[in-house]
Amino acid sequence: MILEFEKYRADVELLRNKLVDVGEGLHIHLMEQELTELHEEQNAPGFWDNLERSTHVTRRISHLENKIKHYESLVANCDDIDVMMELAEEEDDHSMIAEVEAMLDELRKHTEELELETLMRGKYDDNDAILSLHAGAGGTEAQDWTSMLYRMYTRYCERMGFTIKLLDILEGDEAGLKSVSFEISGDHAYGYLRGEKGVHRLVRISPFDANARRQTSFASLDVAPILETDDSEIEIDMKDVRVDTYHSSGAGGQNVNKTSSAVRMTHFPSGIVVACQTERDQVQNRATCLRMLKAKLLEIREREREQEMADIKGEMKKIEWGSQIRSYVFQPYTMVKDHRTGYEMGAINDVMDGALDGFVVSYLKMQ
Repeated sequence: MILEFEKYRADVELLRNKLVDVGEGLHIHLMEQELTELHEEQNAPGFWDNLERSTHVTRRISHLENKIKHYESLVANCDDIDVMMELAEEEDDHSMIAEVEAMLDELRKHTEELELETLMRGKYDDNDAILSLHAGAGGTEAQDWTSMLYRMYTRYCERMGFTIKLLDILEGDEAGLKSVSFEISGDHAYGYLRGEKGVHRLVRISPFDANARRQTSFASLDVAPILETDDSEIEIDMKDVRVDTYHSSGAGGQNVNKTSSAVRMTHFPSGIVVACQTERDQVQNRATCLRMLKAKLLEIREREREQEMADIKGEMKKIEWGSQIRSYVFQPYTMVKDHRTGYEMGAINDVMDGALDGFVVSYLKMQ
C-alpha cells in the first residue's frame, strides 16, 4: 500500500505546485493587500454616508474574501490528503484508498477551475454581462435558431451557477425569437462569455420546410460588461438619446400590458438601441435601459482598442455567411466547430444543452 500512496503523493505535490502558480496568476497577495485597505476604509468614520461607495466596497470585500478563502481551502486540502494517507498507512487501512482518490479528483477539478480564472486578465472580466441575441435573415428558421441559442446560453449559465435576468424579448411571427436581451450575474460572467460575441451559424434540415431541405441560418450575439457602480466612466448626454415608451408585449400580468411601462432608448451617436419591458414600472425599465446602454457603449470603447470601430460594426451587422465565429451542423453529420480556435465537438445535443466549457476555455487560452 505504501507504493500505491507514493503515486498519490506525487499527484498531490503536482497539484500543490500548480496552486502556487495559480496563486501568483491570481495575484492573491495583491488581493490580500486590497482587502486590508478596504477593511480600513470600511472602519473609517463616515463610511456609510456615501451609500453608493459603501455598497461597492462591501461587495468587493465579500468577493475578495470568498476568492482568498477558496484558494486557501484548496491549499489546505493538499495537506488534508497527505494526513489521510499517513493515517491509512499507519493503520494499514485499504478502505481509505477510495476516499483519497475521491478527494484528489475533487481537488484536481477545483484547481483546474481556479486555473482558468488566471486567464481572466481583461479590465472588466470580473463584471456581470448583458447578452443580446438577434435573428439574422431567414424569417422563421433564423428566429427559431435564436430561440435555440437563448436556451443554450441559459443552460450554460445555470451550469456555471450564474443568475439570469430577462430584460427584453421580441417573439417571432410564427415561432422562435426575433431578439432577446438578458443579464448574467456571477463571478467573471463577462470574462467567460465575452468570447461568445459574434455570428453563430446553423445548418440543419428545417422543420419549417415541407420539402425537408437543408437550411443555413444565422443569429448574432452581443456581449457587453456591466459597470459595477454607476460612476462617470461612461458619460451619456441625454440630449443624444431618444426615449420611447410602449405597452409591454411579454408576460407580467394585466398591469404590465395595460400601461406604457416598457422603455426603448435610441442613442443617436452610436446607433445603439436598447429596450426593457420586464421591470415593474417605467422608472425601473428606464434605469435598466440606461444601464444596458452604458454597458454597450463600454463594450464598444474596449473593442476600439483592438480594432477600428468600422470593423466592429461590420462584424455585428453582417449576420450572414462568412462572418460566423462558430458553426452548428445537425445534417448531414453532427459537429460544432469554432472557426477562431479550431475547437470541435461532435456531441451537438450536449452543446445545445449548455456544454460550452471546451469552447470557452479554448478561446481564453488562445487569447
